[in-house]
Amino acid sequence: MPVAASAIYFLNLRGDVLINRLYRDDVGGNMVDAFRTHIMQTKDLGTCPVRQIGGCSFLYMRISNVYIVTVVSSNANAACAFKFVVEAVALFKSYFGGAFDEDAIRNNFVLIYELLDEIMDFGYPQNLSPEILKLYITQEGVRSPFSSKALDNRPPINATLQVTGAVGWRREGLVYKKNEVFLDIVESVNLLMSQKGTTLRCDVTGKILMKCFLSGMPDLKLGLNDKIGLEKEAQAKARPSRSGKTIELDDVTFHQCVNLTRFNAEKTVSFVPPDGEFELMKYRITEGINLPFRVLPSIKELGRTRMEVNVKVKSVFGAKMFALGVVVKVPVPKHTAKANFQVTSGRAKYNAATDCLVWKVRKFPGQTELTMSAEVELISTMVEKKSWTRPPIQMEFQVPMFTASGLRVRFLKVWEKSGYSTVEWVRYITRAGSYEIRC
Repeated sequence: MPVAASAIYFLNLRGDVLINRLYRDDVGGNMVDAFRTHIMQTKDLGTCPVRQIGGCSFLYMRISNVYIVTVVSSNANAACAFKFVVEAVALFKSYFGGAFDEDAIRNNFVLIYELLDEIMDFGYPQNLSPEILKLYITQEGVRSPFSSKALDNRPPINATLQVTGAVGWRREGLVYKKNEVFLDIVESVNLLMSQKGTTLRCDVTGKILMKCFLSGMPDLKLGLNDKIGLEKEAQAKARPSRSGKTIELDDVTFHQCVNLTRFNAEKTVSFVPPDGEFELMKYRITEGINLPFRVLPSIKELGRTRMEVNVKVKSVFGAKMFALGVVVKVPVPKHTAKANFQVTSGRAKYNAATDCLVWKVRKFPGQTELTMSAEVELISTMVEKKSWTRPPIQMEFQVPMFTASGLRVRFLKVWEKSGYSTVEWVRYITRAGSYEIRC
């Protein structure tokens, strides 16, 4: 993984160094002079936040009246560097009572140096959670007299547990009258299909969103019908897996609350959830995808002034399901005059701003075929026009209680030492990502 920073400088608007910290020896201590001379003094600050001067790259942001400059000489992860700066500023604000400016830095330079040593090691970001850092860096910052935020006087309890791996995303003592967990599996289908119905490119990107209203410090375990997880479970029980369809998850990323050690060993998603709403995991699937819609287009150009457009759309999901907000956008030439429509359901119109026929169906039942026919009149001119390139047809939709990947929640278990009962709600939603059909 590329480093995020070799050195960090905090400069005021005049270019004076307020604080700096060198994490690696591949850059010199006077590198900020190049930034001041070639960028600040030339008033070239607003063009691009990443600049290369000589053999070094400068990544900079302005927060209030302070420039934060990250310097690297090797291949660096720019997104990681900017994310680190944003999180670091949020951390400083939590210590300074909400203020971050030149005065706050001058009044708290000792605390800032201590924090900079903790949150980055040899150019690699470390823990930036204010809740955890405040448990063992107990020094209070000098707050601005204009700060409206109250002082955080919580005692630094249980610091050893926090340093050695306890949760920093959930506070203790939460109490709810009704303990509930809401789980949403939201998937976006990306498709590129040929005019003959051949799938050229198809994948599903999904995320699992959770909203937890649970008392105490619960431990949750989520079971999915992914292939690797089911095989691990079958091996542990010494019996063959009989769970129907299984799927293979690619590019899985988890929220920091997930116990990765247990996931690597047992392939189970175990975690102590944050309070409220959060994104538990993201994934991608490239095989075994169930497309929610099949589209069969037919566009015929009848001379220079007419076109016939016929589009059949068939819903492939179950008959008891339905899609909401279905929109089919059929491109037409720029010199279109008007269009006359016939639709079996919904409404259609010609949108001159986007050069397309827009067909909208508010509620599309499953296992149903709907059609749109249009006679398009074109403006005839004596000037020879370029041949029409025929952009692809685009679709928008949302199908509740359907997953194109086939992902299913097998179980969601909640353990808490008090033994209270919980109510779990699970919902599936499939949406259109880049859903295109060539015509």
